Amino acid sequence: MASVLPHLRKLAARVVGHMLAFAARFITAVRADWRGIEPVARQRVYYANHVSNADMPMIWTVLPNHMRRQTRPVAAADYWLKNRLRAFVGPEVFNCVLIDRRPEARQEDPLEKILKAIDEGSSLIIFPEGRRNMTEEPLLPFRAGLYNIGRARPHVDLVPTWIANLNEIMPKGEVIPLPLICTVTFGAPVHIAEGESKDDFLKRAAGALLELSRSSEDAAP
Repeated sequence: MASVLPHLRKLAARVVGHMLAFAARFITAVRADWRGIEPVARQRVYYANHVSNADMPMIWTVLPNHMRRQTRPVAAADYWLKNRLRAFVGPEVFNCVLIDRRPEARQEDPLEKILKAIDEGSSLIIFPEGRRNMTEEPLLPFRAGLYNIGRARPHVDLVPTWIANLNEIMPKGEVIPLPLICTVTFGAPVHIAEGESKDDFLKRAAGALLELSRSSEDAAP
């Protein structure tokens, strides 16, 4: 019986994943705009703006099935392990790389966990701002994680990924979504140039994401 349980959990996780993807498409009509890359099974780190707890599911949802299976979001352990439901959805359904945001309590280097996932063949979803942007600014300053990943694994494409309209669909404090289309736009990959400093790279990476946001607005109906 014990040997059957892991298979049942995997099956349940797969079913729930399909249900979540269907619900996201039904509620937001989320669509992908592959502007700078093709939807092919290439190892990537998708780095995105962060305004809502639904950001990660939106990116995960628009990936084709063959890419979704190999893509792992990097997420906060304290959020996804807060209760039994989240502890199933985060680790089992989304297969998150869970990071402890409390430096004083960490037992493992977050970067080592991320690089281990990459070395195992996974693509990743990350939010380099480090927290939800609740300001009027389009982006918060990027933290060093994106640079550290790009320097440690230079062969992996770092793909700017802009999520549009999600904050308007589900404004803070609201429980009923508004009928707007959410678009996830994937731009051209960036890599750290030879001799490029951390600050210069992070500024350039953020600029690529902002440029993607502007072009997405120009293309909106």
